[in-house]
Amino acid sequence: MPRTLLAVHAHPDDESSKGAGTFARYAGEGVRTVVVTCTGGEAGEILNPAMDQPGNLERIPELRRQELAKALEILNVSAHHWLGYRDSGMPETELDAHPDSFAKADLDEAVGRLVRIIRAERPQVILTYDESGGYPHPDHIRTHEISVPAFDAAGDPDRFPDAGPPFQPLKLYYHASYTRRRLQAIHAGAAARGIESPFGKWREEWSPEDAPETVVTTQVDVGRWLAQRRDALIAHATQIDPDGSSFAVPDEVMAEVYPWEDYTLVRSLVPTGDHETDLFAGIGPEGLPIVG
Repeated sequence: MPRTLLAVHAHPDDESSKGAGTFARYAGEGVRTVVVTCTGGEAGEILNPAMDQPGNLERIPELRRQELAKALEILNVSAHHWLGYRDSGMPETELDAHPDSFAKADLDEAVGRLVRIIRAERPQVILTYDESGGYPHPDHIRTHEISVPAFDAAGDPDRFPDAGPPFQPLKLYYHASYTRRRLQAIHAGAAARGIESPFGKWREEWSPEDAPETVVTTQVDVGRWLAQRRDALIAHATQIDPDGSSFAVPDEVMAEVYPWEDYTLVRSLVPTGDHETDLFAGIGPEGLPIVG
């Protein structure tokens, strides 16, 4: 059974802004990598001035699908699945009220759709978002709400019996992409090299009471895969301005000051240590738990 890593994301471009370096690294090491995208990103706006051309906003679902396909190719993703819901947009908007929006979806039905994919792909490791969604978008929160129960339901023969033979994943992680420690390290590294930091305003406004620090249990070194991460993000041309602040710090500086992507281990059916450097720690090359 191949080692398989599966990430559940809310919209096209999330796979490139969260954990892209990790996916590129593991794909390069022969791990089967799978992305599930819950919505089509229909509520997206044109955020890159170069793409703000007549007709593009009306074609946003088509364009975002094309962009996602390109990003997945850059990251060498083995398989991709659409969960089949519409982008909910932000609360109290027209799309949020759409009956097919992800936020309005029946929770049990959505869990069942994800369980079917998990049973088909048989991942030992699943990545998703924490309770806050990473930021308070309804689709990100809903992604969390279906991923956590699907982790257990996939292995339960009494749940969703028509969704394929049961399969139990071994580890569940949350992305910890925007910790204070990471942003502070990048800010300091940029400042020391005379580069304008994209996080200066954040440092001034950050409050430990409003945003307590995330617990990081696992750090994956992606320093050698930062170019793929950058190219995958830029592939989402309607959403990402290549001249924007996200790219103010060069990859070579990032590789020196913070070459890791961070995660929080929230469920594990295999023994783990206090600090991991591998999402597959405790899992052997054949995808089975390491015994003894």
